[in-house]
Order: sequence, then structure tokens, then C-alpha cells
Amino acid sequence: MSRLDPRLLLQGYATGIFPMADSRDADELFWVEPRNRAILPLDHFHLSHSLRRTLRSGRFHVTHDRDFKAVINACADREETWINAELEHAMLALHSSRHAHSVEVWRDGALVGGLYGVKLGRAFFGESMFSRERDSSKVALAWLVARLKVGNFTLLDCQFMTEHLASLGAITVPRETYVALLSAALGGGAAVGAAAAGALVEALGQALRPMRQWRERRPRLRRRGPPKATRRKSRAAR
Repeated sequence: MSRLDPRLLLQGYATGIFPMADSRDADELFWVEPRNRAILPLDHFHLSHSLRRTLRSGRFHVTHDRDFKAVINACADREETWINAELEHAMLALHSSRHAHSVEVWRDGALVGGLYGVKLGRAFFGESMFSRERDSSKVALAWLVARLKVGNFTLLDCQFMTEHLASLGAITVPRETYVALLSAALGGGAAVGAAAAGALVEALGQALRPMRQWRERRPRLRRRGPPKATRRKSRAAR
């Protein structure tokens, strides 16, 4: 099996595609370009009251880039995973060049949650997260969002939508909208930035409309509060 060139990997992210494997033991990688992309608008991250209390409690200790290898191994340690040895090796190379980063969540000296992803321009591509204690992955994501906002990032790519991500404010945008947002995050110019902003506003409006309609229709007495992808034929590693 040939090595995946980290430079090729970055070029893939810059064009809106990313590599995956069929399993941990798979020998091959393939490029994925989802028809609909999950993103988390940084200003619309949903910080619930319970998560806010958890963050303030001091129960967890959060670090970044302290143990990247342990985080990616924990993300791959599940019954079904798309992280094979080749992809792990390439991510470790990107980490060495400061293009890939991790967030670690600790409790009593033990790693209980975290995430990792790739940084390019003002875009962060969230690759995977794991949780060994309740809310630990949410704490990692909340910490990441705060850091990205301080760093003036404009795009947090989540790849595929899940119920977990949706509960935290993630939305789904079509491929064309994602490409515009990505281009703006990579420095596509004022015109591209304006188009991306308009596309994001429209996507947010579509995502929030069902929620507004539900709130308007619900009874007053109540107070209750992986997607198909297009695989490109070219392999990531040759």
C-alpha cells in the first residue's frame, strides 16, 4: 500500500473532498464529495443550559494538541470506522506540519473525550470525535468553536449530519453553497465572500424555518423543550 501524500490530502480538502476507508483494515482509500454537507455556523452553536453548567463545573480539563495520536486512535476504536492505518499516518504527518489539530478532554488524568480535524486558511474540517463520558465530546466541540471564533475562522465543516451535531446547531447545505463558503474561507476574495455570506444566510433561514413553525404551532401549555455521498473513482493513494 502506497503512502498518501499529505500535500495531496490538503489539496483535496481545498477542493471540497476528503478521503475515507471502508474499514480499519481496508487497504484502499477513496475520495468523498457529499451532495449535501453538514456545517456548524460558529455564531449559531447551541450551548444548552446543561452543557453550560458542565463547562462551568470544572469537571473536565481541556487541552489541545497534547496527544493527537491518542485522540485519533480513540476515534478509530469503534465497531465501524472509516479511519484506516494509511489515513492515520497521513493525519499524523499533517499534525507534524501543524495542519491537523486535536482537542483533548480529560478527567482525573484520563482521556475521556476529544476530536481532531484539519486546518486550512480560515476553515476547520472536523474529522471525528469520541466520548467516553457523558458530554465530553460536546465539551470538546464547545471549546473548539470558542477557539475558532477567536481566530476569526468562518467555516467549521462537519462533513455528514448526525442527530448529535444537529442538536448543537449544525445545518446541511448543498454542495454549491459549501464550495462558496469554502472558497471564501480560503481567501477567495470579496465577491466570493459576499456570495458565501448570502448563501449561508439562506441556508440558515431554511434550517430554522421548520423550528419556527413548530414553535408557532405547539400547544401553549406544553413546555417541552450518514448521508449518501458521491465517490470519485480516483483513489486517494496510488
